[in-house]
Amino acid sequence: MSDTAARKRTRGGGAARRAERTAIRIETARYIERNIPLIDILNQEALEIVEANAETVLEEIGVAFTDNPSALARWKDAGADVSGERVRLPKGLARSLCQTAPQSYMQHARNPDKSVVIGSNTLVTAPVYGPPFVRDSLGGRRYAVMEDFRTFVKLAYMSKWLHHSGGTLCEPTDVAVNKRHLDMLFAHMTLSDKPFMGSVTDPARAADSVEMCELLFGRDFVQQNTVLTSLININSPLTFDATMMGALEVYAKAGQACIISPFIVGGAMAPVTVMGTLTQVLAEVLAGIAYSQLIRPGAPVIFGTFVTSIDMNSGAPTFGTPEASQILYGAGQLARRMNLPFRSGGALCGSKLPDAQAAYESANTLNAALFGGVNFMLHSCGWLEGGLVASPEKFVIDADQLGALHRVASGIRTDEQGQAMDAIREVGPGGHYLGCAHTQSHFKDAFWRTDLLDYKTFETWAEEGERDTVALAAQRVNKLLDTYQKPPIDPGTEEALIDYVDRKKASMPDALT
Repeated sequence: MSDTAARKRTRGGGAARRAERTAIRIETARYIERNIPLIDILNQEALEIVEANAETVLEEIGVAFTDNPSALARWKDAGADVSGERVRLPKGLARSLCQTAPQSYMQHARNPDKSVVIGSNTLVTAPVYGPPFVRDSLGGRRYAVMEDFRTFVKLAYMSKWLHHSGGTLCEPTDVAVNKRHLDMLFAHMTLSDKPFMGSVTDPARAADSVEMCELLFGRDFVQQNTVLTSLININSPLTFDATMMGALEVYAKAGQACIISPFIVGGAMAPVTVMGTLTQVLAEVLAGIAYSQLIRPGAPVIFGTFVTSIDMNSGAPTFGTPEASQILYGAGQLARRMNLPFRSGGALCGSKLPDAQAAYESANTLNAALFGGVNFMLHSCGWLEGGLVASPEKFVIDADQLGALHRVASGIRTDEQGQAMDAIREVGPGGHYLGCAHTQSHFKDAFWRTDLLDYKTFETWAEEGERDTVALAAQRVNKLLDTYQKPPIDPGTEEALIDYVDRKKASMPDALT
């Protein structure tokens, strides 16, 4: 080969490598399968006390099913004592009904490679849910609009370590309350191909969610498989309102999954003690899951827990606190004893900005979720100000850190390559490992690498403008949105969804509730 030909080949190879480095690759990591032990914070005696006390609460105090005569009739037929709207359950009734709920289930995505298994030793991450406000580095704090919602769907789709598109990533206030769920579902279905959540703000909207999924996946497929996991909050303490229960009834009848989740601010909506809160959590979850099984035995459910404490000076909720982690660990144990998937955790914080407070509090909860056995982690990224605000910058900061959870959850390699004895022999005393064969074989994947945080020298950092983490995050948001590519979807399916949304919107006037 001539020198000229060799140089051309070398240049061609370099160009190919540069093209490979700069090519747009949209990657989604497989859901986490833990290879690490979990933290069991309660001993056997404490667990049995909580379980006995929860049964006592259900039998003696009972729970309220408000404005829902059909639910009261179902409970009466099942053997409960129904007085007015109060339902008292004989000891063992709720637990026996819960036994038909599956230990785990698969939620299918329209891209089969992105379907997730929820339960057992898995952890599925999903974004922030529900904020009415958005804060970004350009516009500050403001009410969310539909374009913000689409932005968050795109960021979730582009984020490697997020397995799930989530649900109400923010509340788009520029669309009527009774119609916005249609636009949100359409965005999830067309701008991403990851799994997503359905609407729960009205039973009719839950039915719309199922019908739109039938258009997306096919009616027969939806009837036989789980394609939605939706959040059913209990109105703590001990109250099940008709709106949430109506949505639960729709999803359970359709065989779709529900997270049965008490929404507890310790000291306001539950006792101030860990044991007292866990007792109330378990009583509420038992009643909620049992009711789902009355609707349809075998309907997939998740044992949910959202718990925060309260600042006794201001009355504001607090996040990332020791007590919240203790409750998460304890609730995880209770869920595992029931052989049910568990939901809790997230990158929760009370901070108004993506600052040090946000980082510390979020890290505390993310790690508790990993070691507490959480299977479905809502609010994994983007949460600010106690859940009032969704932030694109916080979103990508949190999403980057989820990669660290993946690495920790994988455990430690103990095989021959993990032991690295060949490397130790090759280097010997006084050498270094940078050039040894083992390092050369593994350097690309030996350490988790951030896509966001700065590890440059001071001089380089200063030359590049002394950017802090928020500035780097804003840059990453822009990069992800600039390189976003809509996942392919069958044109006929998309047209059918557009027609459904248009017809539904035209069939009703705008409403505020």
